[in-house]
Amino acid sequence: MKNQNGTFKDWANANVSRQIEDTVLYGYYTLYSVILFCVFLWIPFVYFYYEEKDDDDTSKCTQIKTALKYTLGFAVICALLLLIGAFVPLNVPNNKNSTEWEKVKFLFEELGSSHGLAALSFSISSLTLIGMLAAITYTAYGMSALPLNLIKGTRSAAYERLENTEDIEEVEQHIQSIKSKSKDGRPLPARDKRTLKQLEERLRTLRKRERRLEFIENSCWTKFCGALRPLKIIWGIFFILVALLFVISLFLSNLDKALHSAGINSGFIIFGTNLSNPLNMLLPLLQRVFPLDYILITIIIMYFIFTSMAGIRNIGIWFFWIRLYKIRRGRTRPQALLFLCMILLLIVLHTSYMIYSLAPQYVMYGSQNYLIESNITYDDHKGNSTLSVPKRCDADAPEDQCTVTRTYLFLHKFWFFSAAYYFGNWAFLGVFLIGLIVSCCKGKKSVIEGVEEDDSDLSDDEPSAYSI
Repeated sequence: MKNQNGTFKDWANANVSRQIEDTVLYGYYTLYSVILFCVFLWIPFVYFYYEEKDDDDTSKCTQIKTALKYTLGFAVICALLLLIGAFVPLNVPNNKNSTEWEKVKFLFEELGSSHGLAALSFSISSLTLIGMLAAITYTAYGMSALPLNLIKGTRSAAYERLENTEDIEEVEQHIQSIKSKSKDGRPLPARDKRTLKQLEERLRTLRKRERRLEFIENSCWTKFCGALRPLKIIWGIFFILVALLFVISLFLSNLDKALHSAGINSGFIIFGTNLSNPLNMLLPLLQRVFPLDYILITIIIMYFIFTSMAGIRNIGIWFFWIRLYKIRRGRTRPQALLFLCMILLLIVLHTSYMIYSLAPQYVMYGSQNYLIESNITYDDHKGNSTLSVPKRCDADAPEDQCTVTRTYLFLHKFWFFSAAYYFGNWAFLGVFLIGLIVSCCKGKKSVIEGVEEDDSDLSDDEPSAYSI
């Protein structure tokens, strides 16, 4: 709606501007409502439906009833979040001597004036806070693990098979030595029985590994992946450079907030950009040529999704110290896939604030400028004149000259969420550095993983190339 010199375009009058803002705002209402529907209704219903489906004696009606019963609990949580967000006033009554009825009226006036923005913003911010924890756990680690795994590659299937064959022979010798003690008819001691049982279980696992390694070694997919090895190294180097760019940008942005923001009570809102970072300078420049900024934003979001999936696949899905599921291509349970969808959905929600942290100027105002009066002194005539010069929009700009993006209103409606996101960014940086050190110290990954603790419903007698 504005020219590069800071003036509004001819068609961008107050009514048109308001219509555009409302259209974008209602678009966010719709998309965020879809997210709430998926997180609190659809995904829980499907998850509990599959949980009941594991019981063979359960009918479909019983499955649906049980799934609806548990989903109702999530719907109640969603309603509570909406109510809390709706009735938390963003301003306080000016009159300290106001009666209780006046305070209640003030709450309803606040609810009506926000048109539900506060209620939806509180619910989305609560989910974004959970997404921040998921991003700290999975995305930060995946940003270091994914590129280093691509660079290092996996161990040779032939070499692993040779080691596995030696282990099988060693275990068989131990089993024979224990069984030889009972050749004369004497029963084995309880300790030897336990050891024999453990060795037999170990032997079954090793033979299962042998079948998988043999299948992988002879598969065409393995040969194709070997031919793509140089390309994987190039992609790994590219991903680690992108990760370092994000980390540097995030560190500079957080440092700027620590030094120049209004403090924790304002949610570390920064008035202007004092320490520039690469992405904060690049995105407003790209916005001038449609759709370059959208292309870069799409690349950033896809990068976060890929690194998050890499982190989830490496770590698995945990509930505190309890491991719930493992994610493996072609061998993942439906419940684990639903958990994966929900985690990725929450991480993408947090990506909105992450992009603000990486490029606060772009998220708040984009490439908008506004005009300020500047005094110029002429030496030859010894006089002064006033000239209007464009300046980049910031928090100090007049409200009628710079339009704040609608997504910024969603992100900063409540200061305590902004403060939590700020400290979460520091935790994100710390986990990335720890993951980088761990990934550098770890050796090459096995060509097959998770055979010893297989939680798949697939048969072990059906090896799959997807387990590579």
